[in-house]
Amino acid sequence: MQSLLILLGIGVGCAVIVFITALISGLQANVIQRTLGTQAHIRILPLDEVNRRLPLAGDALALDLESPRAQRLRSIINWQEVRDLLDRDPQITAVSPVASGPAIARRGVARASVALVGMQPERYLQVVPVDEDMLAGRFEVAADQAVIGKELARELGLAVGDKLRLDAGDGRDTVVNVAGIFELGVRELDARYVYLDLKLAQTLLDLPGGVTVIDTRVRSLFEAERSAERLARLTGLKAESWMQTNGQLLNALSSQSMTTQMIRLFVGISVAFGIASVLAVSVVQRTREIGILRAMGSPRGQILRIFLLQGGLLGLTGSAAGGGIGWSLVQVFNLFGPRLFSIPVPADLIPLAMLIATASGVLAAAVPARRAARYDPAVAIRYV
Repeated sequence: MQSLLILLGIGVGCAVIVFITALISGLQANVIQRTLGTQAHIRILPLDEVNRRLPLAGDALALDLESPRAQRLRSIINWQEVRDLLDRDPQITAVSPVASGPAIARRGVARASVALVGMQPERYLQVVPVDEDMLAGRFEVAADQAVIGKELARELGLAVGDKLRLDAGDGRDTVVNVAGIFELGVRELDARYVYLDLKLAQTLLDLPGGVTVIDTRVRSLFEAERSAERLARLTGLKAESWMQTNGQLLNALSSQSMTTQMIRLFVGISVAFGIASVLAVSVVQRTREIGILRAMGSPRGQILRIFLLQGGLLGLTGSAAGGGIGWSLVQVFNLFGPRLFSIPVPADLIPLAMLIATASGVLAAAVPARRAARYDPAVAIRYV
């Protein structure tokens, strides 16, 4: 009965560890996919323009009231060389030059403030796969074709095939055909983004042959900040990583990971104490048997190994059952849960939990095992 109870406790603890770990990992993966699926990992931008002041002559004292300089829309100098440099970087998987700027979208009397995004589809879709989020039409931006968001289409009453006028100011306007409508899942982007051909966007934004930003995608997602610092030094430009622009998201992910680790730690400690208590009681109950074995010539090491083996078997058996229960809970969640996202179970999660539980069982058995091995045979046999 004692063994069954401790096996039940170990199984429940291991099931909690497997389910909580898989749940938090799946949640984090879903959040990262939804957030970073709509933006670049690192953005290369021109340096901010600052006010330059001439030095004062002599010991003159200047009392200045300085306002920050307005940042005009401008191109990255020698962006083709920067693009080629980034293409050769082994830590970067995709590079896309983009010409982006504000404009007014008009259809009849309806107007909306939009952000023009001019790019080369073959490059941009490797950074942000917008073509996977199309609701209608297709992702085509050649010539006078444009792709707009779901919210913008609703606001202006647009459908695939309709005409849309884009006005970037100073007489620079054009009429485009709506080739497709996308839904990225971010209301601000779905209401503002208008994807165009790079050359058309350059003409509208008065950036002949220029780009305002170079979007990149890196291999190691959580090394993006370090990569951004390296790229800033390498190119002499401003580099912003997703970790810098999504600080609150990063803090939330770190808090979730810390919470998961704390749950696993305390559940593991509870399991270890449970195994230790059962084996301690078992040593007391089997004192006479231990004394008889010792009197028959069993060495201390053999007694020690018996209880260590018992602790390891309790941990292994209980964690195997708990791993199966945890896996079943994950499948139930995926089939009958809210279905907001799917929880994957990493291939190494259950074996790792079993390994940790087995090691915890052996360590928890160490103190009772040493106590049993130290019994004097004559004293142990007389124990009642």
